[in-house]
Amino acid sequence: MIEQIQKIGNELSGYEFKAVEDTEKFRIQFLGSKGQIKGLYTMLREVPNDQKKEIGQQINALKLKAEHMLDEAKKKLIGTSTYQSKEDLTRPAAKLPLGSHHPLSIVRRDIIDVFKKIGFSISEGPEIEDDWHNFSALNFPPEHPARDMQDTFFIKKGENEIALRTHTSSVQVRVMENNQPPIRTISPGRVYRNEAISARAHCFFHQIEGLYIDEGVSFADLKQTLLFFAQEVFGSSAKIRLRPSYFPFTEPSAEVDVSCTICKSKGCNVCKYSGWLEILGCGMVDPNVLEASGIDSKKYSGFAFGMGVERIAQLKFKVNDLRMYSENDLRFLEQFKSTL
Repeated sequence: MIEQIQKIGNELSGYEFKAVEDTEKFRIQFLGSKGQIKGLYTMLREVPNDQKKEIGQQINALKLKAEHMLDEAKKKLIGTSTYQSKEDLTRPAAKLPLGSHHPLSIVRRDIIDVFKKIGFSISEGPEIEDDWHNFSALNFPPEHPARDMQDTFFIKKGENEIALRTHTSSVQVRVMENNQPPIRTISPGRVYRNEAISARAHCFFHQIEGLYIDEGVSFADLKQTLLFFAQEVFGSSAKIRLRPSYFPFTEPSAEVDVSCTICKSKGCNVCKYSGWLEILGCGMVDPNVLEASGIDSKKYSGFAFGMGVERIAQLKFKVNDLRMYSENDLRFLEQFKSTL
């Protein structure tokens, strides 16, 4: 046994590493699972008990020597190998496919960034809402058509109605219930309406609604905020106009049009030759809505607005079919790689 240890020790002392490939040969010969040093540990079982400690120490020392030699050889020979790869290592790597954000995600992000610049925070809420937050707190009378099954996906009818939210105004109610003015927030999210799917309508879509409540807030503040938004999104030359309208939760209310980005207000089939495109609805928050959420309407006033993300995306990217946004057609989605 001792002679065998000495023999392997002599082989280690006379071993020469000439190339990187020799390090692997050395490892297999001496330190591998079937190597010579491993064999010594197997033979150790046959050694008398009174000699095992001494011989075991010699085998351990031999192993440490071999491991040290291997480490030193690798350090010395690294970078000096003459091994030639069959692959051309100077060739450019294969290009990985580049993904893209969904166009609605791009527009949603851009809109949020615009309002963040002027101090609006982001508020989110549940997509399944009760009657109070989705209708009653927003001044919808019991007979309002929006409560009908034709417009709303009801989950539970009756005394405690539960439905998929029809707008993100429900998030604004929650914000008003839990915060005192000043309030300045926008509420992005998905909403649901019981409508037939077509190029111009869908049963689900995305909204971003804004709310600003403080002392002395006026309609002029609303107009300047929306003009800033339009010029940030559609360019500094964009103009807006406000047309009288009606919403249960605002009074007075208005529809907002932006100058057509396609024909530069000269008139085209998209804007129906009017030079204007409707982008959102807005108005001053009805005092009843403020009072329902515990805010003193005599002290505070505010404005609210809401826009469809799909509508803004349609104007920004000139996509005229709403169904394209939810069909997961890669040919369509890959067109937006450059807008990341």
